[in-house]
Amino acid sequence: MTMNNKAVILVVDDNKKHADLLCESLKKLSANISVLYDGQEAMDFIEHHHVDLIITELDLHSQTNGLDILTAAKTAGYSTNVIVIASNPTIDSCKQAISRGALDYLEKPLDIENLVEIVAKTFDNADKLYKVDKNFIFAGVVGQSRAIKSVFHILRRVAPTNISVLVEGQSGTGKELVARAIHKNSDRKNKQFIPINCAGLAESLLESELFGHAKGAFTGATVDRKGLFEIADKGTLFLDEIGDMPMPMQAKLLRVLEDGIIVPVGSNKPTVVDIRVISATNCDLAKLVEEKKFRQDLYFRIKGVSITLPPLRSRRQDIPELFGFFLKEVCSELGRSISRITEAAMSILQGYDWPGNIRQLRQCIKIMVVMCEGDTLDVIDIPPEINRIKQIEGQVAPYARQVVGVQMPDISDMSLEELEQMHIRSVLEKTQGNRSEAAKILKIGERTLYRKIKEYNI
Repeated sequence: MTMNNKAVILVVDDNKKHADLLCESLKKLSANISVLYDGQEAMDFIEHHHVDLIITELDLHSQTNGLDILTAAKTAGYSTNVIVIASNPTIDSCKQAISRGALDYLEKPLDIENLVEIVAKTFDNADKLYKVDKNFIFAGVVGQSRAIKSVFHILRRVAPTNISVLVEGQSGTGKELVARAIHKNSDRKNKQFIPINCAGLAESLLESELFGHAKGAFTGATVDRKGLFEIADKGTLFLDEIGDMPMPMQAKLLRVLEDGIIVPVGSNKPTVVDIRVISATNCDLAKLVEEKKFRQDLYFRIKGVSITLPPLRSRRQDIPELFGFFLKEVCSELGRSISRITEAAMSILQGYDWPGNIRQLRQCIKIMVVMCEGDTLDVIDIPPEINRIKQIEGQVAPYARQVVGVQMPDISDMSLEELEQMHIRSVLEKTQGNRSEAAKILKIGERTLYRKIKEYNI
């Protein structure tokens, strides 16, 4: 049984005899194996080295435990797998480990052969994924949740093509990040990627912005000006908030998308362009079509392949990895050197509902970095509107009970609607957003569940 010789495994256990036994057993996998007997040394190692898999004891009899190492691994910016082993396992520690992204939670004494099989299988799957992923870079689009993995699958399929893509999702879920990822992994990656907010310009300005104008076309048009379609020729144009585009502009956009010809405002000279269009909206475009507020022919033209981005609250296990990515970005921007966050602070971030999604998370990290006086982010650095136990209790009580230790809210003061909303959230968390599985647990139809998700904005 062999593995990619570049695979790096770190074993962390303060029981030297047990740690050495694990290392010896894993040598048959032909991996690069390191062993550390101290939790703080492991934290330092993770900060300065790429590690593919960590096997760590939960209780290291020091200020740093296995959950701290798990959190550090997931915030390091790498897709590191972590297996937690426990001498004194508890249901609570198991829940915390799994909710924080642990690959597995094993009880001592270990079945060594079973552990070796788990590790080998992990790297077999990683090798298969590596062969697919090595040419793809999804900057900022990170995570291990089922919801985001389905997005990765679609990205890999559509990026190399020229098909139109419609990215749907709530505000702040990362629609432009996805659009940039598609562009960077396409044959157009060396050409322009140009975003434009269709809701941010008046109709007259939007037409000029997209198609350009001729000198004298209107007051102030003192020179000929190329539009974004012409500037982005051979590249990608990202039309954000396309659901807010005025109806007259929709007709003009459809014509350009169908024949690839633009005519600047005030000109009779047509120009042929080769553009890939990626559109995005936080509206229900299908509903707007039914209400005659969006052209059906344009809807089908831009909806070659649709990608729906999940809200951050439905992929909480991705928060540590997202946190790690944005922390490095923000520290570079602000000239700070911070690479750690306490377990208590991460628990609060994972328990928060994030109505502003990824955009709000990044802004939160920026504030935390500004407020932090040392080299480790802590609860005190979290903005007050997020660090409120009452908010966690009311919004995500079942999850918060696991990772923060707060109590369930008094249900006697809650309406039936609030109870139903809370229960649906809890079941969706349990099933990692799998609606089919959640509907079975709730004993309702999938259509009913979908309607309630829309109704409660879950």
